[in-house]
Amino acid sequence: MAADKAALLRRLRRVEGQIRGITKMVEREQSCTDILTQVAAAKAALHQAGVLILEHHAQTCLAEALATGDPQKAAEEVAAVLKKFLV
Repeated sequence: MAADKAALLRRLRRVEGQIRGITKMVEREQSCTDILTQVAAAKAALHQAGVLILEHHAQTCLAEALATGDPQKAAEEVAAVLKKFLV
């Protein structure tokens, strides 16, 4: 988990830096195209962070729910998490 956590934190810090950069671009009234390009990059980076979290969730929390013998509960949890993540 420590390696996963470190990778996730690196990604989140990168996204944080991208957002700060976008803020500065808006303040300097840079090109809308350039700003939107950076917004798209930040969205993609944040999505990848979410994918890492989702993978961890599947490998730990979901695996634990399945091990308890309640596949219905596990399926409901997966559906709920995916709804939140994909919207």
